[in-house]
Amino acid sequence: MPKGAISGLRVVELATGVAGPFCGKLFADYGADVIKVEPPGSGDGTRQWGPFRHDHPHPEKSGLFFFLNTNKRGVTLDPAAADGREQLRALLAEADVLIDSGSPRQQRARGLDAAGLAQLNRRLVVISITPFGQTGPYAEWKGYDLNAYHLSGGSSRYCGRPDDAPLEHGTFSADFFGGYVGATWGMAAAYGAQRTGVGGQVDVSCAEAIAALFVGAQNIGGYAQDGKFEKRSGIGMPLGAPATILPCKDGYVWMMALEVGQWRGLRAAMGEPEWAQPEMFDDMFTRAQNADMIYPFIEEWTTQRTKQEVMDLCQANGCPTTAVFTVGEVAEHPHTRQRGQIVEVVHPLMGTVRTLGAPILLPACPGGPCRPAPLLGEHNADVLGGGGDARWRAEPRPRQGAPVAFAGNGSHPLAGLRIANFGWGWLGPVAGQTLSFLGAE
Repeated sequence: MPKGAISGLRVVELATGVAGPFCGKLFADYGADVIKVEPPGSGDGTRQWGPFRHDHPHPEKSGLFFFLNTNKRGVTLDPAAADGREQLRALLAEADVLIDSGSPRQQRARGLDAAGLAQLNRRLVVISITPFGQTGPYAEWKGYDLNAYHLSGGSSRYCGRPDDAPLEHGTFSADFFGGYVGATWGMAAAYGAQRTGVGGQVDVSCAEAIAALFVGAQNIGGYAQDGKFEKRSGIGMPLGAPATILPCKDGYVWMMALEVGQWRGLRAAMGEPEWAQPEMFDDMFTRAQNADMIYPFIEEWTTQRTKQEVMDLCQANGCPTTAVFTVGEVAEHPHTRQRGQIVEVVHPLMGTVRTLGAPILLPACPGGPCRPAPLLGEHNADVLGGGGDARWRAEPRPRQGAPVAFAGNGSHPLAGLRIANFGWGWLGPVAGQTLSFLGAE
């Protein structure tokens, strides 16, 4: 396996489901040595979830498990048993990061609470990813992606018509976002621990990740000021137009042309039709008030073209519009292929498997899946016994106790870094804000 950006980092993954393993996958796909710990016999529950090739269930052939666990090494042990607990402690004593999806009660029962781990390995960064977080009335509740998503208010804000019941959200939305947040802050914390010699706990609530990213950013200011917040509005935006999904010859496009330049770009793409010329339509609110007249005209234009043709014409004229691609179309799309978003990995039982490549490209040291997900207990001999080179004995970690903080002086993990943020709109400022939360200037 080629060296990755974070090669040399040692990670123990004691997590099941989606959020924790996805966090571990991000570490593994960029070069960290991730040891996935599974219960003996049954393994991670996602081995039973599928989807399975040809719909034949098999614990070694789950598509979801395969995707979540590429590049990892796998061992089986029971932390509740004395020998399993000692094996786990031996791994953690020399690890840089622990990814854990257990409740606070489970962590204490296993001796994996933050205070206990600090006594074992002062450098260890513990990424705790749960639906509701480590504190609060729900901290000990059992919960899943479904519970976390709906605690965020996302179902009220999005997905469905305003007078109907909310629609189901995307599969594992809260878990995948929680995994990304855990990896982002966990990598920063590991960087801080390498500088200071002291680790600590990263407490990730999947519900709060969704609340901040999906809901809070566009609602919390209004609610704080006057108690008002937005709810789901069906397809499109009610206050501005055009901002909706429209049919084409072969599917649909999502169109959002609100600013004056965007609206005029749409006019140009459509060939400057007479109905779109009145100056009052330069205002997006006026267009929204006349949407029942405008949308049929635009739809007449889109239905005469394929979604790719509409997208290309709007792109050429500065109008934000996208084809609504199916999963199959994305998997075979030339852009997807050229970017390396779909890669092939050989599995000992399934043969060649197509899976998603690295979600973030690092040209100098590309990441992404190279090895398949481990078979259940595949690396027990190398990692837990037999004296193989995988036992993490070359560089023992200090075991002295230390305060549970990122640094002795209470500084944040990225303190001392200076960031020049040239982003605008949404994405760039949010990236800069995250870095500033982590202590960068």
